[in-house]
Amino acid sequence: MCLGVPGKVVEVSNNALGLPQGKVQFGGVVKEVNFCYTPDVQVGDYVVVHVGFAISKIDEREAQRVFDFLQRMGDLEGLDMPEESQ
Repeated sequence: MCLGVPGKVVEVSNNALGLPQGKVQFGGVVKEVNFCYTPDVQVGDYVVVHVGFAISKIDEREAQRVFDFLQRMGDLEGLDMPEESQ
């Protein structure tokens, strides 16, 4: 299964070949991202990133919904699952 993760665009520039790239913040982590699939992004926009490429632009509300969901999923990691009945 592939997972695209939302992040906030904090920098937009072009690389040496003139292709759009920049930095996206995921919580407290900032990563370099390629914007070839979303060339109209601007600082402050939210994008869904998969394997280093921004594959779509989303609004802030949708990004927050995904952040909340991922947080809840992380909260579930510490729960003990009941043993299966034999």
